[in-house]
Amino acid sequence: MIIPDYSVKFEALPCYNPELKNVVVLATGGTIAGSGEAHKTLNYEPGSLPIEHLLDSVPHLNEIANCSGLQISNLCSADITGSHWLILATIINDLAQREDVHGFVITHGTDTLDETSYFLNLVVKTDKPVIITGSMRPATAISADGPLNLFQSVALAANPEAIGQGVMVVFAEGIYSGRDVQKVNTFKANAFDERDFGCLGYMRDHQAFFYTRSLKKHTTDAQFDISQISELPTVSVAYFHVDADPGILDYLATISKGIIIAGAGGGIYSKPWIDRVRALKNNNIPVVRCSRISSGITLKDAYIDLSANSIPCNSLVPQKARILLSLALTQTTEYHEIAAMFNEY
Repeated sequence: MIIPDYSVKFEALPCYNPELKNVVVLATGGTIAGSGEAHKTLNYEPGSLPIEHLLDSVPHLNEIANCSGLQISNLCSADITGSHWLILATIINDLAQREDVHGFVITHGTDTLDETSYFLNLVVKTDKPVIITGSMRPATAISADGPLNLFQSVALAANPEAIGQGVMVVFAEGIYSGRDVQKVNTFKANAFDERDFGCLGYMRDHQAFFYTRSLKKHTTDAQFDISQISELPTVSVAYFHVDADPGILDYLATISKGIIIAGAGGGIYSKPWIDRVRALKNNNIPVVRCSRISSGITLKDAYIDLSANSIPCNSLVPQKARILLSLALTQTTEYHEIAAMFNEY
């Protein structure tokens, strides 16, 4: 991993206010840093504006926190990789040990924001607030939503009520848990939700209003340690549908340490797939069974043939189950141990 220089010196900021909290803003790119034809929301270049531009675009930001920016990458979020995740987590874990760092904000593209939030929720080792945000409209669009999202994210990162809440997403005045947040719309400004679980609360201007919290293990209570990891185990997702060729599982087994199946209904798949999954278990390749439906729960006792050779994902969507299985494989390949993790996280 090539880790950017992150020697943050808040005292060097021209507007440093010792009465305010110090927040590190880590920029990765995305639409919030996108630029295109004035007033248009389409045909723009994501990740084209630097962190300095983002911070300068938010009026009165220096009245709620001392912000210091660090450019991690400047990419469309489809190009974010596990290596970027490891860099982000390493930087946060290191900076969180400093007494003069009180919280973090990550600016990110929306398409994989839910994945990054869950990964960090499992591996950052701090109770200090870690907030992720982005935008659905580029910075050059009419009514760009990035400045408000960034303002409220910084406000939450500086808020003592956010301590110990795990990684959270702030978007369109909503506060969401890193575990359960999902992108639910391809273009509307309020593009994120937690489906069945609602949201943790709301932002109104710079104020936070919490009404619930995530009960699953996260951050300092999570068992995962990436301090000695330079690469994550490969886990692939297979999408089941009518007439789906089970041969895809054979191929994925050649390139993966584990497989997620996005099954129909409560995570079911056809008898030919069941036979392939049984063979995968015999070859020590764990298979986690999810649903292609984004709401509900996938349980062990759905069907005997399914339950015997696969691990139910609980309520995780396939892309997040992939992250948990990848981290689980850094510690074990035992089915019962991995199954316990899917109940805990």
